[in-house]
Amino acid sequence: MKSFLNKDFLLNNQTARTLYHECAAGLPIIDYHCHVSPKEIFQDLHFENITQVWLYGDHYKWRIMRSNGVDEKYITGDATDKEKFFAFASALPKAIGNPMYHWCHLELQRYFGYCGTLSEDTAEEVWNLTSEKLKDPKMGVRGLIKQSNVAFVGTTDDPIDSLEWHVKIKEDPTIDTVVAPSFRPDKALNIEKPDWLAYVAKLADVCGFEIDGLESMKRAINSRIQHFHQCGCKASDHGLDYVFYREASDEDVDAILKIALSGQAVNLEQAEKVKTALLLHCARKYAELGWVMQLHFNCMRNPNSLAFEKLGPDSGFDCIGPNNSSRAVAKILDNLYKTNSLPKTILYSLDAGDNAFLDTLIGAFQGTEVAGKIQHGSAWWFNDNKQGMRDQLVSLANLSLLGNFVGMLTDSRSFLSYTRHEYFRRILCGLVGEWVENGEYPNDEKQLQNIVGGICYYNALKYFGLNKED
Repeated sequence: MKSFLNKDFLLNNQTARTLYHECAAGLPIIDYHCHVSPKEIFQDLHFENITQVWLYGDHYKWRIMRSNGVDEKYITGDATDKEKFFAFASALPKAIGNPMYHWCHLELQRYFGYCGTLSEDTAEEVWNLTSEKLKDPKMGVRGLIKQSNVAFVGTTDDPIDSLEWHVKIKEDPTIDTVVAPSFRPDKALNIEKPDWLAYVAKLADVCGFEIDGLESMKRAINSRIQHFHQCGCKASDHGLDYVFYREASDEDVDAILKIALSGQAVNLEQAEKVKTALLLHCARKYAELGWVMQLHFNCMRNPNSLAFEKLGPDSGFDCIGPNNSSRAVAKILDNLYKTNSLPKTILYSLDAGDNAFLDTLIGAFQGTEVAGKIQHGSAWWFNDNKQGMRDQLVSLANLSLLGNFVGMLTDSRSFLSYTRHEYFRRILCGLVGEWVENGEYPNDEKQLQNIVGGICYYNALKYFGLNKED
């Protein structure tokens, strides 16, 4: 029997062990999509206890607790940090087969040197150990990033953000990691949302001119894209419940925008016309600047209406939302491709049933600017577990070129989540090792290291233009 989480965790053959330990493990991390705070990086935030670094804002852990019948008081309520940690520690042992069990123990090992297992019985021990460790000046946000060997962090930022903290980070010579904003224009495009009009007023205020129709909206978007570009932005990100595509003339879109700007409601067809036009406009600007466009889709937001009313969005109540987005995704890519304005694009579907579709679709729109210009993104959110990652990798290998994949991201709000890259790298090396030892790929050390090293680091370095002077 193997010991739990040993040095060869998930590395079930010699080829896998060699690839991981001699190639993958030491490579820097490019975390090109996450939700950490640039302010906390600049200020080098220190945490008083493990609850602050583990449970604040982490809805993965909140779902574990809710599934164990934990009262909301100990999740998002007014219980003490220690009480919340103990409630989580009591639930975690039941998470067999859940990636959270692996992630938590990898974090306890890598950052706190704790090699036991967390449970109700060990909660006091772990609480005391981690509280003491967090007093170390090197355990602030910057120290955690540095010891994780993170070369690049791509945060997620709203168009109206001043990006002041990114500017301060860039001007601080003591920060070695490149921290760049990513342009997330969902609130500007979601014309059907009840808070859209108020948001557009804020956007107009930031831009310094009135937004009264399509041309001024495009001008505002261009202004903010340029601001982000000047601050080192390499990518955009669009969070779509589903992918829409509805063509309309500029005159039609302008008329719909004016209806919405007057405070009147628009119907679904009208909303999709505006959102399609603005998404395509954004994509063309990204292509001009060499940005990467990321499209995340097929998430059902807030199915529990009472929980949404009490706790608001992003509180752990979303789920996979299978939607037939296939034709719309293809039409977006086709519209941009035929006008020579398709940017580098990464597609993520929360519905794992889309794997084969995405892996065949990307092959229809590749370009010569960079190998793997159109990517099927890493297993996202509910899919970033052992099986989900393997399924995505196998599908991509079967139907495209796995060797050009840009690899893993954390998509996290936690500064301890960089162990997810280790988890991914171990799974990748394990899978490649299986193929080699089954005689399905030659035991060619140079080629294998090129493939694994590329997926773990070098492909993203080139894809996001990080090997050039910023």
